[in-house]
Amino acid sequence: MDRSFTAGFDPPIESLEGDGVIELTWDVFGELCRALAVNVSRSYDPDVVIGIAKAGVIPGAIIASILRRDFFSMKITRRSGAERVYQRPQLLTAAPTHARGQKVLIVDEICSTGETLRMALAAVRAVRPAEVRTATSFVKAGRYKPDFFAVETDAAVVFPWDRQVVGEGGELVVNPIYRDVI
Repeated sequence: MDRSFTAGFDPPIESLEGDGVIELTWDVFGELCRALAVNVSRSYDPDVVIGIAKAGVIPGAIIASILRRDFFSMKITRRSGAERVYQRPQLLTAAPTHARGQKVLIVDEICSTGETLRMALAAVRAVRPAEVRTATSFVKAGRYKPDFFAVETDAAVVFPWDRQVVGEGGELVVNPIYRDVI
C-alpha cells in the first residue's frame, strides 16, 4: 500500500533545509489535509474519523469534512497547558463508543515515536470497531509509520496554529518553543 502521497504530488512546503525547519502556512496545511483525505479515500472508506486532541483534531476535522464523515476526538497528551509534564503520553479521554462496529480513521498532526498512535489504537480497539487505520500529516523519517501520511521528514515542523501565541499584554508573539528555530 502506498501510504504517502501518490506519485506526481509535490506538496508546496517551504523548507529551510539548512536549518531543518518546515514552517507551514494555513494554505499549505489545508492543501496537505486535502491531499491526505484524497489519498485515504483511494484505499479506505472510514465511517468515523477520530482526531487526537489537541493538534490532531485540526487535520482530523478537515479530513472528516472532506470525506463527509462523522468526527470525534479523544485526548492523548504529554502536556498540561504549555508545559510537558509526562514522560509518556497519557490517555485523558476514552475512545468514542460510537466507533463500535465502525470503520475508523485515527488522525494526528505528526508521528514522531508512534507512542500516541499506538495508545489511540489500543483505546479505539477496546470499543471493538470493525476496522481501524491511522493517518498523520507528518511522520518522522525512519520511525513508526501510520497507515497514511502526507510528508516524511526529519525537519522540525512549525504548524500554523502553533507559531504564535498570546503573550503578556495580549499580543501575538513567537511561541517560546520555536524561538531558537524560526
